[in-house]
Parts: sequence; structure tokens; C-alpha cells
Amino acid sequence: MSLLAQPQSMLFETPLALSSGASIGGYRLAYETYGQLNAAKSNAVLICHALNASHHVAGVYAGQEHSQGWWDNMVGPGKPVDTDRFFVIGVNNLGSCFGSTGPKDLNPATGHAWGAAFPVVTVEDWVAAQARLLDALGIEQLAAVMGGSLGGMQALSWTLQFSQCVRHAVAIASAPNLSAENIAFNEVARRAIVTDPDFHGGDFYAHGVLPRRGLRIARMIGHITYLSDDVMNEKFGRELRNAVAGGDGYRYTTQDIEFQIESYLRHQGDKFSEYFDANTYLLITRALDYFDPARAFGGDLTAALARAQAHFLLVSFTTDWRFAPARSREIVKALLENRRHVSYAEIDAPHGHDAFLLDDARYLAAVRTYFNRIAQEVGA
Repeated sequence: MSLLAQPQSMLFETPLALSSGASIGGYRLAYETYGQLNAAKSNAVLICHALNASHHVAGVYAGQEHSQGWWDNMVGPGKPVDTDRFFVIGVNNLGSCFGSTGPKDLNPATGHAWGAAFPVVTVEDWVAAQARLLDALGIEQLAAVMGGSLGGMQALSWTLQFSQCVRHAVAIASAPNLSAENIAFNEVARRAIVTDPDFHGGDFYAHGVLPRRGLRIARMIGHITYLSDDVMNEKFGRELRNAVAGGDGYRYTTQDIEFQIESYLRHQGDKFSEYFDANTYLLITRALDYFDPARAFGGDLTAALARAQAHFLLVSFTTDWRFAPARSREIVKALLENRRHVSYAEIDAPHGHDAFLLDDARYLAAVRTYFNRIAQEVGA
């Protein structure tokens, strides 16, 4: 059963100080809520989104086909994060292109789209903006903050920036920072975008064009990292798209599509280039690069996490090579060294990084069990 979702937004006039030293005021945050906030205001759960997702976490929009929320298998009535018990909030991050103020919106100082002038934002900035929204909603403490991938980084940052405001943190398929390899993937994707002739230094809006070629390549690069080798082989293998009759079936072309995996990646790239903003892609991948709470402690993650007071659930997947289980275990180890309450599940799933979005029964059961405990604790 899916909910009927209703987008909302809130305007914040007071400038938000950013990690870069810049600030932004007059910004809007898009969000959705599901379920009811109880009288004690103790059952609120914040869901933080990953790179290309949004505030539309669950449910569908009335009269719109194919409008299901990106984590609808996780959030809803009777689902692991049960909206019959919890008041769930999804927030679109500042700088996004799905309703919150971002590069494609007008800069009030110029009357033109922000474009490349939109200030660089970090995970910590997103958390600070989310905290303002929760204050406006009258929520002083979260029963839980939860996210996958980049969303898991935000959940972790919540426990450090607002340690008294979070009872539980659920970080799935995440990491305490990006490896050099991950930063490299992000950089190649960004170079694909900024070298597209239609990018125009980030001010392509004024030229009436979109850097589709760069976005397509960026998405193809990213998508490769979200899937495991086993899944790619199972779904596509070396199957040809249009084999030539007779001989070995090859068309012997360097320009056209030969293999089904090529067709799939081009399809994903084409779709992405039509709905995602290029400047937003640059901002979000750079926020991923910058996240590193241990940096201020000389790389000592145990020292960095000493501020956290929440209880934790961490989940990883064995075939996720972009955010490998070893990265989650780093967080577990640091929390245990601080004598924090930690539950950890490492799921033997074949799906790679995308597993956090899929219907693995063991994964969903682990989350359900954890949230059942939270419900009992907060009286939900």
C-alpha cells in the first residue's frame, strides 16, 4: 500500500552560514511528511536522500503515473519504517533541482539564475538547513535520522552537529569519507560536464541549452559504480544488441552500440540528462568529496565520533564496492571504542551499491526489527 504524497515547501529568510564562509538567505526547502506527529512529538524520523533523489521518499502523487517515491519499499503503512507509527520527513537538500533553492533558481542579487555562482554546500550545511526546518515544525528531537549512501553521511553528521537531538541513527551503504578512488570517479564525471560545449561555465540557462552530453557521460560513469560485476553479467553478459546473421555476430563498428550493456548505459544517461541539473550534480558530488568528520581530528575517527550520543544501526552489502562493508566497519569500530550502542548488519547481496534501494528480505527485516525497538522506546 502506498501513500498519497503531498509536496510542501518552506521559505527561510534568515541567512544560513555555510562551511565555505559564504551564506545564503531567502532560500526555500521542499519537503514531504508521512504519518502523524504524536502528542509528545517523539516519533519523528528524518530521511536524508542520496545524490539524485529528493524529498519524495514514499507514496505517489495523485493522478501521476510512475510517481512512486524513491524509498517506497522502505517507508509507508506496515513497512519497515511504518508511517502508522512514525512521522516521517523527507527534505530536498539545498542546491538540488527538485524544489529546494538551487543553481537553476533566480539569484535575487542579479535577477538571473544562480548558475555557477550558487555557493558550494557541504553535508554539514545540509544538516544545518534540515535542523532549521525541524525547528519550524516544532520537532526538538528525532526518534531517528536515516539515509543510504550520501544520506547515511548526513545521518552520521546529524549525530555530531546536533548530538542531543537524535536518539537513533541509521546509516546504510555509507562511509565515513570517500576513498581516493571514489573522489576520482566524481572528478571524471564533473570533467565530462564542465567540458561539454553547452555548459558555458555553468551559465547554460542564459543560452537556452543543456549540457546533455556531459550529464549523460556522468550518469553512465556513476551507474557503473552502483552495480556489481555479478549483476551486470547476469543482466547483460556479453549479449549483443543487434547481432549480424552469420559469422561471429559483430557489426564491427566503433561508433554504434554493439552490446546490451552499452544500450542500457546510454538509456540511463539519456533519461538523467533530461531531468537533472548539471550544476546540482557538481555541487552534490563535491559535497560527497568534502565529507570527512575525522579530518579535524587528524584522521582519528574515534575522536571525531566521541560527540555522538545516539544509538546506531549500520547496514552494508558484500558486493558494494563503492561503499564497501569495510567502510561501515570503520564506523562501527570507532563507535564501539566510544562505548556507543551499535547494531551492524552485513548483507550478502549480489546487487552492489544499489542494494540499499532494493527488496532484499534480510535487509528489510533488519531495518524493521530496529524500528520496532525504536517505536517501543518512544511510545509510537
